[in-house]
Amino acid sequence: MMVRNCPKNNQGFEGGCVARFLGRLSFEPLKENPLFGPSSNTLEKLGALKWDKVVHGNQAWRLITCIWLHAGVIHLLANMLSLIFIGIRLEQEFGFIRVGLIYLLSGFGGSVLSSLFIQRSISVGASGASSCRCSCNI
Repeated sequence: MMVRNCPKNNQGFEGGCVARFLGRLSFEPLKENPLFGPSSNTLEKLGALKWDKVVHGNQAWRLITCIWLHAGVIHLLANMLSLIFIGIRLEQEFGFIRVGLIYLLSGFGGSVLSSLFIQRSISVGASGASSCRCSCNI
């Protein structure tokens, strides 16, 4: 949200920024992103997965960077809850290194599959690695 600066750049947008008291950190209008997060343009600038940019723009790095992006606070909370309930037990059972490698490999695999099936919108999150992938048509 620091990158987009909703209050400065959304003067005329219907609905206005959410939680405007946060200043630069306020969320995009709910019509743009109902998950209380940044705009799709901001996510794209930060490395969201977009098929066209990976295939035609030689930006394969997006297959990895999208794993750590979240579409909003709700998406982040869903991932944190899954990590609390599942991730801690996995780390205790298999160790930090193994779980980290599995996370990276499955996140990369999820990104590849997502880019094959979702070609018209951006994609963020690590569905293959943890709990959910948000394909934003926002």
